[in-house]
Amino acid sequence: MLPWLASLIARAGWRTACWTLGFLILGLLAPLNLLLRQRPQDLGLEPDGDSSLRDRAGAGKHVNVVDAAWAAVDWTLGRAMRTARFWWIALGYLSGLFAWYAVQIHQTKYLVEIGFSASYAAWALGFVSLAGIPGQIALGHLSDRIGREWVWTIGSGGFVICYVALLLLPSFPTGALLAVMVLSQGMLGYSLTSVMGAIPAEIFEGRHYGSILGALMVAAVVGGAAGPWVAGALHDRTGTYTIAFWIAIAGSTLSAFAIWRAAPRHVRAVAGRVSLHRVEER
Repeated sequence: MLPWLASLIARAGWRTACWTLGFLILGLLAPLNLLLRQRPQDLGLEPDGDSSLRDRAGAGKHVNVVDAAWAAVDWTLGRAMRTARFWWIALGYLSGLFAWYAVQIHQTKYLVEIGFSASYAAWALGFVSLAGIPGQIALGHLSDRIGREWVWTIGSGGFVICYVALLLLPSFPTGALLAVMVLSQGMLGYSLTSVMGAIPAEIFEGRHYGSILGALMVAAVVGGAAGPWVAGALHDRTGTYTIAFWIAIAGSTLSAFAIWRAAPRHVRAVAGRVSLHRVEER
């Protein structure tokens, strides 16, 4: 849709493109919401924390617990906010989403500024989203084998590679380098979403997980809002995105460091690590 919208903007203007997109969303997505099943029981499941589910799980429920004392706490939002782990996750999400949305919002304009056509730049953004589909599935699966921190680091590294490629493109405006930028951003960077819910779940699992995740997502949204604004403000002041891109590289690096400091692996082991521990015990 992005290349099509770009051509529509060129032919008819922003207002027509916005109205068209709005009607498409209303006509396609609104009816689809009516097909959603709202209750876990509709899928033969039970809500998390239900007593019968806990009874059936028995002792096996805690087989992946590494820190029994931490996992035994009934984590409320207030208790979570008094821990360093909560704020490390918040910092990781804020800085990670800063880098994500800074490039997503400004990538098309940047590519046009350095000489690519508007349609080519729109196709590049479209392929980023397309590449994100297999990347999120594959790296989400991988996180169950090697741990959440590693996949968050891979995703953060994807954005670092993406920004380095963008910085190099004015000197080497090749299709190959553009492909590196697209694939690293989509297949690697977008994998952050596959573990965004799992990281706090490993640390703060319990009845109040929803409120804890919601509070952490406030930090993510703040980062996602600040990234495009800072990049745009720096571009307006300096006439270039170079400083903004280097700040985003630093943000991605800081994000990976923060998630390692939060250390969900020290509270609960992922399925692959549980299996490995069982083999070692035998």
